[in-house]
Amino acid sequence: MKLKELYNFFIEYGIKNDPRGEKEVKNLLKKEQQKYEKLSDKEKKYYDIEKLKNPYNDTRILYGDEDVEVKNILVGIDMEMPEVLLGWILNQQGKKVDLVLSHHPEGKGYKNFYEVMGMQADILNKFGVPINIAESILEPRMKEVQRKLMPLNHNRAVDIAEILDIPFACCHTPADNCVTTYLQNLFDKKKPKYLQDAVDILLEIPEYDYAAKLGNGPTILVGAKERKAGKIFVDMTGGTEGSTEVFEKLAISGVGTIVAMHLSEEHYKNAQKYYINVVIAGHIASDTLGLNLMLDAVERKFGKLNTICVSGFKRFKHNKNI
Repeated sequence: MKLKELYNFFIEYGIKNDPRGEKEVKNLLKKEQQKYEKLSDKEKKYYDIEKLKNPYNDTRILYGDEDVEVKNILVGIDMEMPEVLLGWILNQQGKKVDLVLSHHPEGKGYKNFYEVMGMQADILNKFGVPINIAESILEPRMKEVQRKLMPLNHNRAVDIAEILDIPFACCHTPADNCVTTYLQNLFDKKKPKYLQDAVDILLEIPEYDYAAKLGNGPTILVGAKERKAGKIFVDMTGGTEGSTEVFEKLAISGVGTIVAMHLSEEHYKNAQKYYINVVIAGHIASDTLGLNLMLDAVERKFGKLNTICVSGFKRFKHNKNI
């Protein structure tokens, strides 16, 4: 397959697994097109036209010829300057690397990734939080993340990829959509009664089993193993953590347990305050599961890939989605 075919598939499959639903995402793309058409020529000069077909700012081809054939991929969770250099070294040693693929965004995929956080409002709305409240509590958090991103040196790894002439891409929210939808469907189907049951379900998945063997498995962060789980909300997509105010709103809407990748200290305190149970599945394990589900789908469509796993990623294949 060509790099552009892989990239387009990331977007397509990300939309298919988007918790908001395909219809809502496609409506947003139409709205983006209308917004673009109203821009002046000067404004269009600086507009990222990828946004017209790709609703995920954190997923991009960062460097490389879109027509390059991709068969051998160096894959990892965080692919920065050392990993890009590793790709070049492997090529020098005769171990073919056609593409360096990062889960976490780099370059232009990192600069504006806060914009994908907007999807959190619609996801919260699906779990019973009124949309006006969801959007209002999310907006300040998005601006906070934007401010934190502004001074960073986003393009460091991309510059190295360009000098070494090695294709470089990132796939963030589409993969996070895969793990979110997979786990939400799994919990909805199995309906764990207690928090320990939820942990045991996670441990049946190879990524979490592997992480547990490394001492970093699923953990009950708020609550106890004998506590009843109640309604479970899998919170693993939408860029990064949302507003700390969300726990009060979710408690009111009837959510009993959040299953998340990670939780900041402030979020942890608010979860306690509003008696929301929290199971931390694990950040790297969850990212790995999302990438694996995406790569499974890629291989079903395009055929077998040769993957070299680094930076926290380990390839596990899944026969089918729940």
